[in-house]
Amino acid sequence: MSPTHRILRIGGEGEQVRVVVADDHPVFREGIVRALSSNDGVDVVAEVGDGRAALDAIAAEQPDVALLDYKLPELDAIAIIQAIVRDGIPTRTLVLSAHDESSVVFDALQAGASGYLLKEASRDEIVAGVLAVAGGDSVLPATVAAGLVGEIRLRSSSDMPALSEREREILHLTAEGKSFSEIAATLFISVATVKTHMQHVYEKLGVSDRAAAVAEGFRRRLIE
Repeated sequence: MSPTHRILRIGGEGEQVRVVVADDHPVFREGIVRALSSNDGVDVVAEVGDGRAALDAIAAEQPDVALLDYKLPELDAIAIIQAIVRDGIPTRTLVLSAHDESSVVFDALQAGASGYLLKEASRDEIVAGVLAVAGGDSVLPATVAAGLVGEIRLRSSSDMPALSEREREILHLTAEGKSFSEIAATLFISVATVKTHMQHVYEKLGVSDRAAAVAEGFRRRLIE
């Protein structure tokens, strides 16, 4: 039996873990909600399909755990987690993603996520992960954790800025010549959000405009 499956004793008798589920794929979300709801120790208080609705539900319900798809329309998981931390909401977060890139995992954990699971995980593993996070534990598959060592070493290099996954996406699209409005449409986020991410890119790369950001991105091999 894996360590994740051993961490199932949450709270006292009769207590339930309150959960908000956010995923923009209805069939996948319904399957997760069904699996969580079948556990007597879990109460799914809201299920939503975009990041803005997720943050609204979290602020309103203040659940024990928010189970977040990494890439959500409107606001991605990183932005939601940052807002939770900023606003002092006591909700712990577990990120679900189809991607196991160490840079993505690093960004999620650095933002404040309590765990990270791949979408290929079984329903039982996801339920156990939610319960573990609610109990104060961190959840990270061994295969994912192994890649973090290299990512930490990479980011320790002074010549490699720690761009988030979203910032890298926007920088790539900028290099392709897309406007802010085109980038927003491609990524299903607002133009204001694109501009905010680009401002962070400018600050991290030490530049002041789009052309310089692209040039610096190529120089530092952030853009291939």
